[in-house]
Amino acid sequence: MKVVTRVLRVVGLLLLAAWAFRRPMLDWGATRDEACAELPGDGLVPGADIVATRAISIDVPPSLVWPWLVQIGTGRAGAYSYDWLDRLAGLDMVSSRQILPEFQDLEVGDVIPVDNNGTGPRVREMETGRFLSTLTDDGSWAWTWVLDEAGTGTRLVSRTRMSTLTQSAIGRWATYWLLIPASWVMERKMLLGIKERAEGESAIDRSA
Repeated sequence: MKVVTRVLRVVGLLLLAAWAFRRPMLDWGATRDEACAELPGDGLVPGADIVATRAISIDVPPSLVWPWLVQIGTGRAGAYSYDWLDRLAGLDMVSSRQILPEFQDLEVGDVIPVDNNGTGPRVREMETGRFLSTLTDDGSWAWTWVLDEAGTGTRLVSRTRMSTLTQSAIGRWATYWLLIPASWVMERKMLLGIKERAEGESAIDRSA
């Protein structure tokens, strides 16, 4: 009985910690203004009950960040995150450290694959060098990236909007307690990966 009590206490503490850090995970790196701002793509899921705004500063202009962004995807340039975790999940994910010309011609209507079978959110709105908004075919999940000029650099802002209203009670529980922490871990690494690659490529160009 004592073991069960201890396990329940640990689980309770973990759930409490997850709830306490929920907002910092959802808005990692974003300023208050960025988290509250209306961004392109927000209207794609108007009834979203989960909204995450994550951001990072990159010391190169948006034109040098954009090529890394548009080539993201399984079977493309990868996700610039933890490839080994993606592979544990069965995904054929290899994050490129180069700009791949064959994946630069992204257009509205194209799919950004997130599974080995090529399925994923579809590009719904896009302004080259400025923003990219995607939406799943069931209309429940939108992901938008916005590139804002910040002096000579870039603020890369990522906004995800999700509606869990059609999910089962178990599905909603898993989304809140498992998906949010997992998405924070993976997306944080993705943003850092884009920053590292864009700044590194710029340094190589300047030294050439």
